[in-house]
Amino acid sequence: MRGVLEYTAYRRYIADYYADRKVKSAFTWQEFAKLAGFTSPVYLKYVSEGRFNLSDEAAGRVAQAMGLVDFEQEYFREMVKFDHAKTDAGKKAAFGNMLAIADAHKAKVLGGDSFRFFSDWKNPVIRELAPAMPGAKPLALAHACRPKVSAAEVSEVLNFLVKADLLQKDETGNYKQTQKSVTTGPMGVTPVAVRGLHRQMGEIALDTIEGVPQERRNFSGLTLGVTRDAYEEIVREIAEFRKRVIAIATREDATDEVYRMNIQFFPMTNKNGNKKG
Repeated sequence: MRGVLEYTAYRRYIADYYADRKVKSAFTWQEFAKLAGFTSPVYLKYVSEGRFNLSDEAAGRVAQAMGLVDFEQEYFREMVKFDHAKTDAGKKAAFGNMLAIADAHKAKVLGGDSFRFFSDWKNPVIRELAPAMPGAKPLALAHACRPKVSAAEVSEVLNFLVKADLLQKDETGNYKQTQKSVTTGPMGVTPVAVRGLHRQMGEIALDTIEGVPQERRNFSGLTLGVTRDAYEEIVREIAEFRKRVIAIATREDATDEVYRMNIQFFPMTNKNGNKKG
């Protein structure tokens, strides 16, 4: 089976570990639970199915029972914290610790680059900006960014984008995108980062109301009363609209300026949609 540093879901790791042991020997959930110090013979089976959780202390015992040592145990504990965290901040902190442990031991976390990319507004902006400014140094790119960033921050982002194969740097020092667009993909960890990115971009959008001349920005909005069926149809229309916008933006290689489009459709009331009677 894969090493623990290649996992992001501790329940999946427990299930895979059990399946791997089961194939090689007469291993049972009861034996597994006993090794980890649980009296219930099915406790870890229920954990793997998402019915029970692990405390931090129990996570350490389970890690030991699976033969994990040193940084592997630490990584497993962080996976448990990531799964159990109630807030995006808690999940982001735990996943960041997982990435740090993996980086320190030259391992790549599946979905780690995606998480990093969507965690910070500077990543998508500089990914668009760098190819549009051939030969520009980090300081020049920093001066072109809104909000303000430092040359050191730009250098860090560029290094990450190249390492993650989201940008390519040629022999003359110019940057080129490896693909036209970046999507969130199916990774379960990415939505945590994306929600944070939406918050960052929303705050930046508010600043542009006063900080950017009206002829360089376009803000509009609607307040509507809708049914659930209408909501779902509007969401489908938004998805199609986004595809058309992407097609317009990517049909030419040239870029004059980097823009952000926020599309938000959210409830302004607390009704849950349940009908009485």
